Amino acid sequence: QVQLVESGGGLVQAGTPLKLSCAASGRSFSTSAMGWFRQAPGKEREFVAAISPSGGTTVYADSLKGRFTISRDNGKNTVFLQMNSLTPEDTAIYYCAADYRRRTPVTRLDDYDYWGQGTQVTVSS
Repeated sequence: QVQLVESGGGLVQAGTPLKLSCAASGRSFSTSAMGWFRQAPGKEREFVAAISPSGGTTVYADSLKGRFTISRDNGKNTVFLQMNSLTPEDTAIYYCAADYRRRTPVTRLDDYDYWGQGTQVTVSS
């Protein structure tokens, strides 16, 4: 069984950078592609970013390219999401997810095997 625990969320002012972390345990982290998703109030969960097991390939939602950066540290079993130039529209619960079936990062929710409980990010104007 895999456990994913997100951290780093909080209340920030617009324009303030924020870095989320997701710590994994229970299975070989370096063999999993990892993704970040978010769900705003009243909206469906949407893809944010994903990274391959080695960290060499990343994928981003088109609307977030240039502001968000996904990275990972396989030695610490952790994946990160650096978020810059935040706006109130980025307010959401942010979830990390693990995919142990593919070696390339994917964007569909159904492709991920394990999910964390989420961390709330609230951006004030």
